[in-house]
Amino acid sequence: MALEVDGKTIETTETGYLVNTEDWSEAVAQAIAAADKLELTEQHWDIVHYLRDQHYNSGGVEPNERTILKDMAKKWGTKPTSKDMYNLFPGMPSKQGRKIAGLPPSTRKGGY
Repeated sequence: MALEVDGKTIETTETGYLVNTEDWSEAVAQAIAAADKLELTEQHWDIVHYLRDQHYNSGGVEPNERTILKDMAKKWGTKPTSKDMYNLFPGMPSKQGRKIAGLPPSTRKGGY
């Protein structure tokens, strides 16, 4: 599979993850989201940037849904629910969010 972004061909896996994580940009994120039929809002971007920060600046951390929920509550000053998160990322916030963030698939095993 491949995406065309700004005149470049970006290779993806069969499941839509980037083959080369260095190819990521916000334009690539938008193309991945569009392929998943998502229009990215400010809240989506908060989660995408959070996941990238956790991965690159915290030793490859892969936050689960509960951790994402708690950290976004602090950032947004509200108390989002799991339903709110799944409305943003129907394919699971920690998995679909990682894909849009240009990160490799999660190696974390199950769990909330």
